Formats: sequence, C-alpha cells, structure tokens
Amino acid sequence: MHLHQLVEQFAQQPPQGVPNWMLGFYKRRAISFADGLTDVQTHVCWFQSRNFTIDLRLPLEHQQVPAKPLSGYSAQELQVLANYEGWEALCSWEGETLSWHTDTSLQVHNRWPEPGLLKRIGDCMIEFSPSDAYVEDWRLQSSAPGALIGLRLLHEKELGSGRVHHRGGGLIVCGDHAALVLGRAEVLECGPLDLREAVARHADDLQWLSRAFNFETSVACGSLAEGFNVTLSTCAARIGQPLISLEGFEIHPDGQHVCQLLQVDGVVRERLFVIDTLEPQVSYSSATGFTDRAAQWYERESPTLSRYTRPLV
Repeated sequence: MHLHQLVEQFAQQPPQGVPNWMLGFYKRRAISFADGLTDVQTHVCWFQSRNFTIDLRLPLEHQQVPAKPLSGYSAQELQVLANYEGWEALCSWEGETLSWHTDTSLQVHNRWPEPGLLKRIGDCMIEFSPSDAYVEDWRLQSSAPGALIGLRLLHEKELGSGRVHHRGGGLIVCGDHAALVLGRAEVLECGPLDLREAVARHADDLQWLSRAFNFETSVACGSLAEGFNVTLSTCAARIGQPLISLEGFEIHPDGQHVCQLLQVDGVVRERLFVIDTLEPQVSYSSATGFTDRAAQWYERESPTLSRYTRPLV
C-alpha cells in the first residue's frame, strides 16, 4: 500500500498532543545567548507531530564532510561527523512548556536538557529556555495544506534472519516536507565519554565506528504524490536521494501499528512503526490571526506597519 492510501484509509488522530499551531516544519532563524552572541547560520530543523519531534542540526554545507566510506575519513572529519546532531523524541505539552523524553539520538548525551517555553505569532515561534541561557527564533516553512503523518519506528530488521539494523527513530510527513530518523541497532556504550571523545578514542576501530555512525537523520522536500528527496542529512551520501519508499505500507491488525516491507541490497526488511497520527489534511498556515481590537489597530496603522512586510523563512 502507498503511504497516501494508508493515511486516507486509516486516518486517525490521538486524543492529546501539542497545539495545532505547533505542527509542521520549522527552521531556526536565530539563537541568542545570555552572553550577547547570536548564531544565524547553523542549519537547524524542527519537525513536529502530535506527540513527538524530529530535530536536525548541521554546520554550513562547506563545513560538512563529503560522502565517502568511513574508512576514508580523517580523524578531523570523524570529529566533524561526531559533532552532528539528529534525534527523535516523545514530547509533552503542559501550559506553555514543551519537554522531551525517550529519545533516539546520534549524540550519546543530552545537549539540550531544558524544556522550551513556546509562543507563536504569525510564522514566528519563539522558544525561551527556563534558565534564560538562550532564546530561539523558529520560522514555519511554507507548505500547502496536506497530510500530517507521524510514525515512530520500533525497529527495522531482516525478515529472513531477524537481524536488526535499526532501533528507534521515526517518520514525520507534514505537507511538502518530511523527516526520517533511523536509530542504531544497539546502544552505543561510551561510558563517561561524549561522542566526540569516544570517536577520538576508537578512530582506528572501523567496526566500532560503523556501529557509532549506523544512524541517520534526514530532512526532505517533495510530496506524497511524487516522493520526498533529501536536502539535509547526517549522512552525506543521502543528499538528493529519496527519503523513503512510499510503497509497501500495511496497517497492523491492532490498528495501532504500521509495517513497511522494503528491499535493501536484495534482502527484504521490515520496518515496524507505532502510529502517532495519520491525518489526511492539515493546514500549515503562516497566520495565527488577530483579535478584533488588534485587527483594527493593524488596519489603521498599516501604511507604516506594512511598509516593508514580507514572509521571512
């Protein structure tokens, strides 16, 4: 079954989750820190389903490592790889605060331990850290109304041998955008070391490095009709490739899980997902609306307020 058929025929929405205004794909415009410094260059992507988040953080393209076998990377390039960030995590919304837990992450420690205090106006969502260490400016990315699909990956394994290739992760499709996380097959034991330190220690151990970087977070654009092609990824070789096959999906008899069968190098694998949401049509509007009084003010003062306004992505 095609993914489009799955969401049309088995539509469902969980009874709880984040507010509607938080759904979709955001890119970070800026992060400002308490020391007065601001970063406006790092690629930071936030995909939000009803109850889980996918996050990707990468340096500028010319500072990313090129696509080649792990054995071909220098110690310096391995450190660049080890500094990438990509993760998926369940989230909980309470009042104006979003917190994350039960994550699947490339990093082996939590780099962002604080919850976020969030408010959105127009296409701008502002996130304050409770400690006032930083504030982030997120911008909803343009998309026509379309499906919202949130599937959390339990595992990807070979049907014949039962060999597990990935545990944890997820897929979020929101209109014209999609993101995928594939977790490591097994927990990476690093002891007290962070990933950079552990990679430096095992730089000559190809088997260990293969386990460490058996992880993917990718972001893509496209459509459910034509497919999604990767634009940013923790895996350089994935750039320009299809994010995921849109065929081979089936609803599990319990109605709460989805299976996908796919072939990798001629071997049939099964991906088993638990459903967060399957919604055929969601509006990803950049507007949040005015109160009547604010609308009157905006109209009255529009000759100056709207002099230079434009969408900002």
